[in-house]
Amino acid sequence: MSDALINSLAAAVEARPDDLPLRLHLAELLVTAGRGPEAIGHVAQILAREPGNAAAQQLMTRALGGGTVAGSAPGVPPKGSPEEQAAESAAATPAAGEAADRSGIDWAAMEEQFGDVVPPRFARADGEPDPVRGHADRAFDVERSTVTLADVGGMTDVKKRLEVSFLGPLRNPKLRSLFGKSLRGGLLLYGPPGCGKTFLARAVAGEMGAAFISLSITDVLNMWIGSSERNLHDLFESARGHAPCVLFLDEIDALGHKRSQLQSSMRTVVNQLLTELDGVDGGNDGVFVLAATNAPWDVDAALRRPGRLDRTVLVLPPDAPARAAILEYHLRDRPVAGIDLGAVAAATEHYSGADLAHLCETAAEYAMRDSIDTGEIRMIGQADMLAAAREVRPSTDAWFATARNVAMFANESGAYDDLAAYLKKRKIR
Repeated sequence: MSDALINSLAAAVEARPDDLPLRLHLAELLVTAGRGPEAIGHVAQILAREPGNAAAQQLMTRALGGGTVAGSAPGVPPKGSPEEQAAESAAATPAAGEAADRSGIDWAAMEEQFGDVVPPRFARADGEPDPVRGHADRAFDVERSTVTLADVGGMTDVKKRLEVSFLGPLRNPKLRSLFGKSLRGGLLLYGPPGCGKTFLARAVAGEMGAAFISLSITDVLNMWIGSSERNLHDLFESARGHAPCVLFLDEIDALGHKRSQLQSSMRTVVNQLLTELDGVDGGNDGVFVLAATNAPWDVDAALRRPGRLDRTVLVLPPDAPARAAILEYHLRDRPVAGIDLGAVAAATEHYSGADLAHLCETAAEYAMRDSIDTGEIRMIGQADMLAAAREVRPSTDAWFATARNVAMFANESGAYDDLAAYLKKRKIR
């Protein structure tokens, strides 16, 4: 099987993520090429939208390495080649041309594809409601992340926790059904600022092949009474409509602050968030809520009870291999020569990813200033990097000073045991 053909189809699917027949064809090619694990994510998205799709069910069984297909006798493989199976599936589903007019042009599909480029052919009458596009896309951008966990340096413990909580059950639907594992959940990422919590959330979405919606407090709060709660409801409706979806709530301490410290208007917003996390008005299956905060001790306790943001993961400053990878990333487009990444990484312990980016910027300024003074352009060297490391100090120290008090005097529940262990290791006690 040609990798070029598969890559072209993958690009087409990325451009048109809701084209299920195209996604099914890509998954068939991946399975035929022996790349079953890659196909599982695509088939899972098809089944999330069309649970009764027989072709997708058969393809999921093949991608998982065999087994009995629903509706077939045990031990009897599906009949025909992949092409014949696809043809049978196409025959069993409504013809794609049903929406086309006599000219053979599918105007509905054309409007869907080029709606952002050309205006619609027909305008609605005054007072006629907008068609239900679903999922409140007018307010929230639904993205398709292109990064995966392989792009995240270090964070081994965090990746293991994510695999157990989200990724493993999604990749193994048979085991998920056997153990009764629901495709819902919440995970709270906390730690010093600039350590990659947002990037990690995008990587989870990319790893799952899921939609990604990022929310900040400015997307929710509105001066009019009731509007903030409505915005929050629309957000969750959007995530439910695009399941499987990773819903990322950034700075959750601002949106879900302790209600005892809030005015009544903000308390109702927190109450609405609790309701949406419970999925009272709509099922949250397939909606993975990842929240991030630098101050977990300010988050309302009700948000962290079982069934909501019930799992907590500490995201620490990058370790030495991760620091070297981050430095290499930020130097990739700059003129460098003779830089020992290992030595620079060793000199930047406890630096956050944002600190390392600033360090590279500072080193570039040194080299640029010398180039201006001498009139000769020179590369960024090891001396520039080490000088920048002496000037740029880690920004995480202030956070750990605050976290130390919490770990020592407010950890009766054991919620910060991992933080206490890290502080003890660093001898910040």
